[in-house]
Amino acid sequence: MRPTGSIKSSYNVGERVEYECRLGYSHRPSTSKFITCQENQQWSQISNDTCYKKSCPRQAEPTNSQVNLVNGSYEYGNQIEFVCNEGYYLIGERILYCELSESGVQWSGSPPRCERIMCTPPPDIPNGAHSGVGTDAFEYQAAVTYTCNRASGPDEFSLIGESQLYCVGHGKWSSDPPQCKVVKCPYPAVTNGRQVSGFGTKFYYKANVMFECNQGFYLHGSALITCAENSTWQPPVPSCLERQPPSTTKAPSVSTPSNPDPSGPTGPSLSPTVSIPPNASPSGSVPSRAKPQISSVLQCTRPLEGPLDPWDILGCIIALIITLIEL
Repeated sequence: MRPTGSIKSSYNVGERVEYECRLGYSHRPSTSKFITCQENQQWSQISNDTCYKKSCPRQAEPTNSQVNLVNGSYEYGNQIEFVCNEGYYLIGERILYCELSESGVQWSGSPPRCERIMCTPPPDIPNGAHSGVGTDAFEYQAAVTYTCNRASGPDEFSLIGESQLYCVGHGKWSSDPPQCKVVKCPYPAVTNGRQVSGFGTKFYYKANVMFECNQGFYLHGSALITCAENSTWQPPVPSCLERQPPSTTKAPSVSTPSNPDPSGPTGPSLSPTVSIPPNASPSGSVPSRAKPQISSVLQCTRPLEGPLDPWDILGCIIALIITLIEL
């Protein structure tokens, strides 16, 4: 809204100011368009809904399309969007605005139209052809298939790229046309290794070869390689390298139980591996070969008391072996 006429610097009690709706707005008949200077020297109130936005004409949906209300209504200042159905493309303005005009408000332009998507024939390629030869126009999602010609030389042509193209937009195919060319990778040889799959005398585009190394060697690189479009192996041909011997060896050891208390019901637990220094004699007595000492063997079967002595254990083992031989 805006006040009509000229504005004074001050008003007497009882005077009023008339308002009018701005362009793009209409007056709501049930509300007043003026304010009055009251005895308390305050202006009377006026409703914010006195003037409301005008609306542009409702737009019918064109054939093969739909209309979306961007701001939720056809009111002044709002927008509408036209969207074509699948398989059709838009000709004209996608967005229209409800804007001012001499008579009030109107749309910023005429509604667009939606036409059927069509494609011209896809390109021809050297050393190949497509299945759409002889067709002048292709509808939406129509497909053509490319194939390579038979080569006149000893090596065949490989098709590089997508073999099938689809009409996906007005005059637009799903990808660039493929190429037909000779792609041949060199024979892959690996020293100290062998090929386990992909055998052949010639290796053309997308040929796969797998390797493994001989015993004692490890593979450096990828076990599976593929012949790429530039006639090289990708990843590169691997190599088999000799394994290095371990730098350290773990010395045998005697393990002790987690609970070293020998007073338990089962006594101490012995590790089956005992490290014996050369030319060492156990501190325990060893039975004579001439006369078996059964008592010594029996004593070894009773639970041991006190901390373990490796030489006592070794003495028991030797006594048991000699006793069995003499028996």
